[in-house]
Amino acid sequence: MRRTVYLILFTLGLSLRSVAQPIPNGAAIDTKVRQIMTRTHANGMAVAVIDQGQVGYVQAYGIRNAKGDPLTTNTVMYGASLTKTVFAYTVLQLVDQGRLSLETPLKEDLDQPLPTYGPDPVFPDKYGPYKHLADDPRWEKITPRMCLTHSTGMHNFWFIEPDQKLRLHFDPGTRFSYSGEGFILLQFVIEHGRKTQGLGLDVGELTRANFDRLGMTRTSLTWLNGTNANVADGWNDKGEPEEHDQRKKVRAAGSMNTTIADFAKFAAGLVRGDGLSTAARAELAKPQLHLGIAHQFPNFQEDVPVAKQRKDLYASLGAIAFDGPQGHGIYKGGHDGKTANTMVCLMAGQRCVVILSNDVRSEAGFAELVRFILGDTGVPYDWEYGDHAGKS
Repeated sequence: MRRTVYLILFTLGLSLRSVAQPIPNGAAIDTKVRQIMTRTHANGMAVAVIDQGQVGYVQAYGIRNAKGDPLTTNTVMYGASLTKTVFAYTVLQLVDQGRLSLETPLKEDLDQPLPTYGPDPVFPDKYGPYKHLADDPRWEKITPRMCLTHSTGMHNFWFIEPDQKLRLHFDPGTRFSYSGEGFILLQFVIEHGRKTQGLGLDVGELTRANFDRLGMTRTSLTWLNGTNANVADGWNDKGEPEEHDQRKKVRAAGSMNTTIADFAKFAAGLVRGDGLSTAARAELAKPQLHLGIAHQFPNFQEDVPVAKQRKDLYASLGAIAFDGPQGHGIYKGGHDGKTANTMVCLMAGQRCVVILSNDVRSEAGFAELVRFILGDTGVPYDWEYGDHAGKS
């Protein structure tokens, strides 16, 4: 019943509690960003604001490398786990086309049992060692929905396991534990699945079609050799510079390179529901799996007592769903040692704030900046940052 209510609210673009504040003007946003950068010692940040489904403001601040070259709105930055939301959006298009079902076990989309697939012959580390699941039939229960809601039972990545053997830590679909490996598994099925069902597709090309349609000319799930002259290096939590990671393999969990100008277009298209049926658009943001754990990391936490759980916090497809003073929203972060990104979108008013930063220290100011621009949203930053013992 709860999911039905959210479906109706999302489809109609309404919220029973929506009280939106006016978006501050560009000069006010600039001042606030510079204050946050000074306080956090961040070298670079880029910000975009979407209102009523339209990009209203895009700006970049600071520098993109140790040489002091300026960070611009067209500087290529690492998208990190914002890639997961892009992938979920792409998967829903395949659902609309009848190529996938969110509920059908992945085994139905493969020509042979998953554990019989060996490593990729060209890139042995591209996919996890599925042979290690041969003695655990629970893999047969895994569905695309479970992959997109971090409920497969897999670790964040197989190589994090002490013995580097992929395993299921709980029955698929029963709990949340952040897992990039689940996204990579769904990528594997899309790329290696039955061609008779319309699979056997290149995920990089699928996302490229959307990027082209949205005018995202400098965004890709792989490094574009020779075309990325304006690229951001990064700074770690000690303020030490690190070079941009030139990822040459498509990984649905987090290989995207993008710019703030480009990703603003994606966020706007996302809240408008461009390229999706009404049902798929609603599916993207509705609550899927309640989150009873204290924080996003570490993996495999037990739920806290019910009285301490946030009742509105759910995994959605490729993001996190929440409710706040302005109604229903979705949120996604993206991190590594030198990158801090966030996207917060409110369904009522089709409003978003996107922040990309090439300095991980800026993350300490994200909650303040989002609140300054959008007002009180209820975005679950305390849930994400409480114990950030891993990369998202």
